[in-house]
Order: sequence, then C-alpha cells, then structure tokens
Amino acid sequence: MASSNPSPAPSPISSSAPAASTAHVKAVRRFNRFYTQRIGVLDPYLGSEFSLTEVRVLYELAHRDQPTATELGRDLSLDAGYLSRILRRFESKGWLARVPSVADGRQSLLKLTEAGHAVFAPLQQQSRDEAAGLLAALAPAEQQKIVSAMATVERLLAGPESPAATRTVILRDPQPGDMGWVVQQHGEVYAREYGWNSEFEALVADIAGKYLKNHEPDWEKCWVAEIDGERVGAVFVVRKSATVAQLRMLILTPGARGLGLGARLTDECLAFARAKGYKKMVLWTNSLLTAARAIYSKRGFVLTKSEPHHSFGHDLVGETWELRL
Repeated sequence: MASSNPSPAPSPISSSAPAASTAHVKAVRRFNRFYTQRIGVLDPYLGSEFSLTEVRVLYELAHRDQPTATELGRDLSLDAGYLSRILRRFESKGWLARVPSVADGRQSLLKLTEAGHAVFAPLQQQSRDEAAGLLAALAPAEQQKIVSAMATVERLLAGPESPAATRTVILRDPQPGDMGWVVQQHGEVYAREYGWNSEFEALVADIAGKYLKNHEPDWEKCWVAEIDGERVGAVFVVRKSATVAQLRMLILTPGARGLGLGARLTDECLAFARAKGYKKMVLWTNSLLTAARAIYSKRGFVLTKSEPHHSFGHDLVGETWELRL
C-alpha cells in the first residue's frame, strides 16, 4: 500500500518455515513492479488528487457502517498518526462526519457525508472502468485465468489465521477442456480413494466422448461447478429415451465436499429433466459410493436393481436407481 508512514504488517512466515529461494523472491518483486505500474499505483490514484491509501480509506468509509478510526487503522495496517491526518483532511473538506459512540465515549463513529459520497462515487466508477478496460483486451477464457490466478494468490498469501473469505460458487455450461478435466478427475479420484484401475477412466472417457459427439442440446445438459474460478465438480443429464433422462458422471473434488454442491448439482439435473417433460430419471452407481447414494435417496430415488460385477480391478455391486418425475 502506498503510504508515507504505514506500520509494518506482521510477517506470515514462521521461523520454522523454509526460506524462499532467491529466484522466487526475485519473481515476486518483478511481479510487484509490473503490476503496480500496470494499474497505476505509483501515480496519483486515477489522475485524481488522492493517493491510493486515501482512496482506500474513502472506500472503507463508503462501504462500512460507521467504523471507528481504531478499526480502520487495524484492518488497513495503517499508522494511527498517518490515518489521523487523512481523516482530519477529509473532515476539513466536509467529506467526513464524526458521531459519538454510545458503547464507548472515547471513540467516534465515522461516516461519509453526502459530499464525501459525491467525491467517492466517480472514483469508484472510474476504478471499475479501468478494471474492465484491463480485461477487455483478453478473451473470456484468458479473463477467467486472470481471475483464478488472483484468487489463488489471495488464498495462499492470506495465511491460515485470516478470516475466511466469502467463496464464489457458480454452475456454468461446459467450455473447451472441461471434458478432459472431468475424465481426469474421475480417473484420479477413484484411483486414489477406491483403488480403481484405468478401466474406469476409459469408461468415463467413452461416455464423455459420446456426449460431445452426440449431444442433443434441447434434451441434454452438463453443469460445471466452480469455486473462486476453479473447477471443482460436474454432472450430466443425457437422454436415454423420449421419456427417460439419465444422470451421469457426478463428480466433486475432495476440497469441494461438504459444501452442498453434490446436492445442488443433482437438483439442477432434476429441475432440467422436469422442465423438459421427462417422466423418469435413472442412474447407475455402486454400493460403496455412500455419499452419492445418500443424495439420491434424499431426493426420492429408489434402488430398483442390484447386481454384483467385477470391474475396474475390484469386485463391486452395481446399482440402478430411479425417480418418477
């Protein structure tokens, strides 16, 4: 943060952590130089009279419900004296009002005046326009890579003691490369957790290939689940007959479990099938997949057939489940 007198932030690196290599340190510093220049941090903020730090304080005042100076200084890692000078300037301009705190008479609650909001609003819109301009030169897939990379940097550098950030979960249509990811995840997850061999990956690859070649968009659909721009799951509805839909290839990465995504993906399949006028949905699974079976059972699927088979290097029990829609 560009400030004349910020207080040092605590280091996220413990004394027991391995030292970073010289090459990695140089890479981080090179990226910092590139990115700060690219977004104009070294100049007055967006050509205005404000520094980046002053605009950040304005932002917090505009989006918080009457914070105290102590809270702002703590959360922004700003020196108390430096923050006090910024607040006094805002107050002298008529942009900031102070209200005595009922809970603590030693503290004042801070809020932007109408004039303060009028000053901040065009800066916020210009910042949005600048960000949109940076991304506009990139193809959608490249924009997604940028967003995903930033989410990864934020998550890794936040540290384990940082408050959990709100995670962005979306379900989207498949894009080029997604089918390969679905096959890879099935192969890796089932090999690691159940010891299944490459026969299972081959089966999934065959199903995914047929979906791509024979896809009927009016009757079939795939959803890919993302968290913070990273693929974490998928599911498919395919047309088995004019009246029967089939749920296939439901997959979640281990890190995405426990968030209700498996249930949400299944519910999307059911809603789609009902909207298309299917009378029944069927699926095939195996008895050891208890988490998936619990999702199906909770939604009214009924086990209609159970049959032992030797596949993927193991003796298994295959199951057919059905739901009247």
